[in-house]
Amino acid sequence: MKKLKVGIIGVGEIAQIIHLPILQSLPELYEIVALCDISQRLLDVMGEKHSVKNLYTNASDMLDQTGLDAVFVLNNMEYHTECTVAALQRNLHVFVEKPMCVTEAEARDIIRARNASSAQVMVGYMRRFAPAYLRALEEVRALGQINYARVRDMIGPNAYFTGQSGIHVYRFGDIPAEAVKDRKERNTRLMQEAIGEASNEDYAAYGLLLGLNSHDISAMREMLGMPIRVKAASSRQGGRFKNAILEYDGFDVMFETGVDQQGRFDAHIEVYGERRSVLVQYDTPYLRQLPTTLRIRDTIGDALEETVVRPTYKDAYTCELEYFHEVVANGLAPKTTPEDYLQDLTIIKMIADAVRRGAER
Repeated sequence: MKKLKVGIIGVGEIAQIIHLPILQSLPELYEIVALCDISQRLLDVMGEKHSVKNLYTNASDMLDQTGLDAVFVLNNMEYHTECTVAALQRNLHVFVEKPMCVTEAEARDIIRARNASSAQVMVGYMRRFAPAYLRALEEVRALGQINYARVRDMIGPNAYFTGQSGIHVYRFGDIPAEAVKDRKERNTRLMQEAIGEASNEDYAAYGLLLGLNSHDISAMREMLGMPIRVKAASSRQGGRFKNAILEYDGFDVMFETGVDQQGRFDAHIEVYGERRSVLVQYDTPYLRQLPTTLRIRDTIGDALEETVVRPTYKDAYTCELEYFHEVVANGLAPKTTPEDYLQDLTIIKMIADAVRRGAER
């Protein structure tokens, strides 16, 4: 079995809690040979903690100087396209965390670079690799007529869960001022390119759709397909809370999301047929081995029967990274391609446009 030599760009929260520990838990599949981050102090700590000697504050230097098979792009979304394209130009496979990018033009840049290389790009949508979700896809396809569906993502702060679980996230204040300024300017430019001139609340709402809700939208789209249109949408509380009604052929989907300070994580998709409903329930991904569950409710005669399916305690991130190894080692095209992400970006833009239309009334 081929062991992949990988480099990590961005060793912040998601890398520390998820990717670095899982990669090290799969030594037969991966070897971490290089780390890159803009914070030198963070690099030094992570390098020592994970026994990685090749440390870089510049992604190009890492890509040029280390013999890598693949790169994990885990830094801020404003830099995903730049880093992904740079890796593809060196024929390195890329795992890029969601959101892959901010604009449609960026997505097409990544697709062109991928097509010109001998490498693949996989977008990090771990919820779509959970075994309970894969089983739910089969159940929904056998459901028959769909009457209604609901996509919900109401979450509290990640620190609520990690803080009670003894998970420490390292952060240091040594990021150069010019880098902070550059990220802010990039974000402003990309947001304007994505949805045009808009209010700060509209930009915040779009950013949350990209960051948190691309998970929900992507899983919904694989399960139900592309919506015909967004019938209505609204945004409140500075963009933190949103809802939308998405029209499909013969049924509607209610999408609702919010981020607050409550200590709960409620992310699910529920699809309603005439006599059966199928629900996929996710818990916080920051505590690994919390199972994703599938609940199937059937009305049979006078009885309502509920079946709870927990296929495994293996977390969706681990399933996803095992899949990525298979993609690279066997030369496969992943299911979460840049083209796949571009469809999600289309839906996100549809919701953002409907939010703005509703605000103008």
